[in-house]
Amino acid sequence: MVEAFADAEVKPLADEMDKSMKFPHHMWKRMGDQGLLGITAAEEYGGLGLGYFEHCLVVEQLSKANGGFGLSYLAHSNLCVNQFELNASEAQKAKYLPGLCSGDLVGALAMSEPNSGSDVTSMQLKAEKKGDKYILNGSKMWITNGPTADVIWVYAKTDMDSGHKGISTFIVEKDFPGFSVAQKLDKLGMRGSETGELVFEDCEVPVENLVSTEGQGVYILMRGLDSERLILSAGALGINQAAMDESLLYTSDRKQFGKKLIDQQIVQMKLADMYCNLQATRSMVYSSATMFDAQVKSNLDSASVFLQASRSAVHAADECIQLHGGNGYINEYVAGRLLRDAKLYDIGGGTKEIRQWLMGRELEKMFR
Repeated sequence: MVEAFADAEVKPLADEMDKSMKFPHHMWKRMGDQGLLGITAAEEYGGLGLGYFEHCLVVEQLSKANGGFGLSYLAHSNLCVNQFELNASEAQKAKYLPGLCSGDLVGALAMSEPNSGSDVTSMQLKAEKKGDKYILNGSKMWITNGPTADVIWVYAKTDMDSGHKGISTFIVEKDFPGFSVAQKLDKLGMRGSETGELVFEDCEVPVENLVSTEGQGVYILMRGLDSERLILSAGALGINQAAMDESLLYTSDRKQFGKKLIDQQIVQMKLADMYCNLQATRSMVYSSATMFDAQVKSNLDSASVFLQASRSAVHAADECIQLHGGNGYINEYVAGRLLRDAKLYDIGGGTKEIRQWLMGRELEKMFR
């Protein structure tokens, strides 16, 4: 069902989204009507109550059709909705999840800052309790869905001197006094997925919008980070498949030296390697998702599947351009967009270097 929906309604939007840097906002309601926005949310709040495996399938198909669309979708459905499902109180779920699942509300997560990316505990967004409100001051950067989100899962420091123990989590609405969007960012790829800088100037957040208790921010963050990397890997897998499809389509049609490119041995070798990488990645994503649903998961597994998926997607997109030759360098063809979109997965969700460091640390523990 999702593949048919993506091919018919999502794929045709890709070029215009890339050029205009605008997400087609009517599609939030469209996805909500099909039950896609709350894959892992409980049915009582309008979700489907399904697992990470099903979530990966949806992200893969949407990303195959349109990388930027898939990114905005997963930011909403995993980074926001799934965080509510994992960490919010029953009152917070009842207030926000129905609208997020229906598409009446757009969700986002705000963690990174201009000077705090991979080093998340160095964040400087400050939250100070005053009476029945928290007052937030600072900014967030590179926030997917940030320019148009209605509900944002925000990490801030309630104790500036306690390092990671001083981070807390808040639910911020776009209409809260003191909140604004400073700019929408002009990106290399994923251009149709709107990304922005968020500013908090004496932003007033009701105390009931604190998630859990003060100082629990890193625990909440880490609780969702493994699933975030898994779902991001499904997005990379979708772009990987798109690069494979475009390569097969082009080489089956294009002729050089009197025969189709796909009949040239060197082209067949490239396609064979691309296919092996694609299938290896799909196996890792699907098996990891199955383990997540069985509550068998680890930092090592989530980092490794995402590292493999991002590498494979970037390589496949690069090979897709190579197989297109000069046409791959022309924006009339999708190959260049696939590479620009795929590169985000080398950076977002913790850079590939951070993933390698994390994996090395976990492997060292195993063989100590």
